[in-house]
Amino acid sequence: MAVDLSKLYDRDFELSSGVELTFLQSEMGDVGCVVWDAALALCGFLDHCQERGTVNWSKQAVLELGAGTGAVGLVAASLGANSVVSDLPELVPLIKQNIDTNREKLSGSCQAAALTWGDEDQMKSLKDASFPEGPDYIMVADCVYYQESVTQLVETIVCLSSSKTTVLCSYEDRELGDKEALQAQFFKLIGEHFTVSEIPMSEQHPELSSPDIHIMKFSSKS
Repeated sequence: MAVDLSKLYDRDFELSSGVELTFLQSEMGDVGCVVWDAALALCGFLDHCQERGTVNWSKQAVLELGAGTGAVGLVAASLGANSVVSDLPELVPLIKQNIDTNREKLSGSCQAAALTWGDEDQMKSLKDASFPEGPDYIMVADCVYYQESVTQLVETIVCLSSSKTTVLCSYEDRELGDKEALQAQFFKLIGEHFTVSEIPMSEQHPELSSPDIHIMKFSSKS
């Protein structure tokens, strides 16, 4: 479903540095049109890492998958990373509008890219253009929604990563429908390629963390 850019509302996000980003969301569209709590938790974690000095995001090559509004990639770019923010073609206009809205507040760079998970031509094109040696980080926030996309998401992460890539994946516990089974399937498939660990809440942003939101770290087994 195309995003209705005529019906937008904003949500502000303040970094520890005092920089305030604005995330535009759409009243009309699919799940990618709004900023979900798991994405905010991951945004907070990136900022908290920078503030504590555990990660310096400057010049880090970051790829966000299933970005929706692009919030996570924009936060990374505001902290100095060079971000590529990707999602389905119909969501790219919203991502571009968010990049334009926040451009003056980015100390790194941010660009939008259309990417359908599992599409070999699109993945190769993106990798060749932006990440020939693999990104330093891949960000995935609350992207395990649909049965038909789980395998494609894993394939995309594996294809676009390299031995140096760290994947940060956030998700919220949900008991509705088949969400728990989908999460289990996703982590089973990911575990074939990556070592998976959970970021403890003590290392997360004190105001943007929650017991029902998990931030996972994937490290390549190769």
